Order: sequence, then structure tokens, then C-alpha cells
Amino acid sequence: MRSDYLFTSESVSEGHPDKVADQISDAIVDLFLSKDPEARIACETLTTTQLVVLAGEIRGKGIMDTEGNWAPGVEQEVEDAVRETVKRIGYEQDGFHWKTFRFENNLHPQSAHIAQGVDAGDNKDEGAGDQGIMFGFACDETPDLMPATLDYSHKILEHMAADRHSGSAPFLEPDAKSQVTLRFANGKPVAATAIVVSTQHKPGYDEGAKGAELNAYVKKVVADVIPAELLSAETVYHINPTGSFVIGGPDGDAGLTGRKIIVDTYGGASPHGGGAFSGKDPTKVDRSAAYVTRYLAKNLVAAGLAKRCTIQVAYAIGVSQPLSLYVDTHGTGTVSDDKLEQAVTAVAKEKLGGLTPRGIRTGLGLNKPIYSKTAAYGHFGRKPEGDFFPWEKTDLVDDLKAAAAA
Repeated sequence: MRSDYLFTSESVSEGHPDKVADQISDAIVDLFLSKDPEARIACETLTTTQLVVLAGEIRGKGIMDTEGNWAPGVEQEVEDAVRETVKRIGYEQDGFHWKTFRFENNLHPQSAHIAQGVDAGDNKDEGAGDQGIMFGFACDETPDLMPATLDYSHKILEHMAADRHSGSAPFLEPDAKSQVTLRFANGKPVAATAIVVSTQHKPGYDEGAKGAELNAYVKKVVADVIPAELLSAETVYHINPTGSFVIGGPDGDAGLTGRKIIVDTYGGASPHGGGAFSGKDPTKVDRSAAYVTRYLAKNLVAAGLAKRCTIQVAYAIGVSQPLSLYVDTHGTGTVSDDKLEQAVTAVAKEKLGGLTPRGIRTGLGLNKPIYSKTAAYGHFGRKPEGDFFPWEKTDLVDDLKAAAAA
């Protein structure tokens, strides 16, 4: 591994058009799981000027029958959930307004051919919802055991969104992007070399005194988020580098579910299997296996067994057991990686019931309406509270230490 380098990650706000789509898709997941914890959901969203379109396959008691007929009142609940999500984000603009956008619902019953491969039967456990590879990652760069570049990128935009919602930054609009470049020495972040923030704003905040106010505000947010020792006179800021940013969100650019998979995960610091998360129920291993591998990698790092850890699993559609498990501590492990693979396998079996789709889902308690909160500012590095973000708990530390020492 190189020890001295520059590395960059980006984030996007809850008002970015792709994130609007992700949040709508996960609002539908939560709505359906609240009605049937065993519901099958694959909900894609398109957003553009004054339009939201849903498409995908669903199945669930009290939701839709196999002929495509909605249960009484549910179709209206779907539209209400979509509009409420856009309202919460804050879109009340001529080009995209929660109350007046045109809405199309094209959800339909799940394919019987997919269902027969995934459902449990008399002689088989529930199979994976699709083939694929999933990665989990953790490192000791921040207290949340996340890559520092991504952690700071997320927190800049979270801070700005909180100020916008509270009214303390009334010149901000929902759409925004951030990017943080850090210099690393001996594998640790030592300086912020470049900060990029592009934020949608009220008219007039692109020049003169109002433009200076916006610039000063962004720099203050950066100073609140990034440790002071990383910032200096050498840090270069690019704030709304293209100039005016009044037209934004779905009115400025179409949004689709699942287009921000690197923002959602590790900011490029880890491999990615390619599968998106939002809009999918937890039988889809794209989502649930990515969560459990983060859980295991985070606990390995929290246990002091590595400073940096990548875990990969692979699945075949309709098959319950993973095809492979791979652990890489990038030369930072206190024991060998093959020993850690054995430890992870043993602890997952004992504490979760294994790495089958059912084991992951029941072991982490994923059959609940907990997903809307994941759909902006990253699925990882978040604070576990109640049923939310259970994959961020570090309750396997002692078990992994014992298994690695055995």
C-alpha cells in the first residue's frame, strides 16, 4: 500500500435529483414493509421537471395481488408517501413542487419465475434474490470507522441541510454537492488540500455582497466539520465554481434510483460490487449482504484486529449459501487474513445464523421500515439508534477477538 498520497471523495445532498429518487424508492420500501414484513419490493424512481415516475415489481399481503390489483387505499398511500418525501426534502419550486408534480405509478406484481427461485420451500432455504458480489469496508481514519474524505463530504452537506431546514441559512435550496481532497502521510490524513461545494441558492447569491455571504457561510460549515489541524491557508476552496446555481434538483437534471452507489458506500476507498441499495427489500443481497459485510468489517477494525478491512461475499440467484467469503486487511491485520475469514464465518454463524439471506435479515432485524433514513448522506458511518442502522453496531468485537485468538 502507498502511504503518502492525495485522495478524494464526493457526496450529494438529499435534494440532488438522484437522491430524491433514492429517497422516494426507500419511502415505498418502508411503506410496504410496514404492511408486510415479508414483502418483496424492487421500486425504481425517475424524477424530472414536475414529474415523478415509479416502476418495478412488488408482492405482499395487503398491498397487491398476483393479478396486479391494489389493496383498498394502498395506491393512494403510495402517492402520498412520494409527495410527502419531496415535501420533507423541501421542493416548492416552479420546476418541481411536491404538491403539483405529475405522478405515474407503474409498479406491478413480481415475476413468478423470480419468486419460485427465491422463496423458501419444503426442501430448500430462501435463496438469494439475484447473483452478485458485495463488499463491506471499514478503516480507522475517523471515529465512525469510515474513509475521512467521504465522512467529511457527507457531514458538510448534512450541516447545510440542517441549517436550511432550521431557517438559519434561508438562501440555500435543496440541491448540493461536496467534494473533499485530503493529503495522506503514513496512511493518515494530514491536510485538506481542496474543498468543492456547489449548492443551489436563492436568486442573487452568485455575486456581490450576497455571493460573499454564501461563500463565507460555506467556509464556516467546512471549518465546523473538518478538524482544524487539517485546514490551512493552503486549502483551496471551489464554491459554486460554475457561477449561478438557481435551477437545480429534478428541474435541472433528471434523477434515477441507484446512480450514487459510491456516495452511498465508501467514496471510492473500497471496491464496489455494482448493486444499488435503495428501492430494494432486504431479501435482495445487493442490499442486505452489503450491510452485513460492513457490519463484520467494522467490528474487525473496532476490535483492533486491523486498521483497514475489506470483505467480499458472492451469491447465486435462488441459492442460500454464499459462494465465497474473502477478507483483506491490506497488510494491517494483527493475525492472518485467512484466520480472520475463519473467525468471521464462525461469528456470523453463531450470532446471525450464517450469511444466508434469511440469516442476515433476521440476525440484523432488516424486515422493518428502516430504510428512508439510509437514502441520503450514506448508508454507512451512521449512528445506530433503535432499529435504525443495526449494521453500524460494534457488538461483535469480543466475539471476533475470541474467534481470532482460538
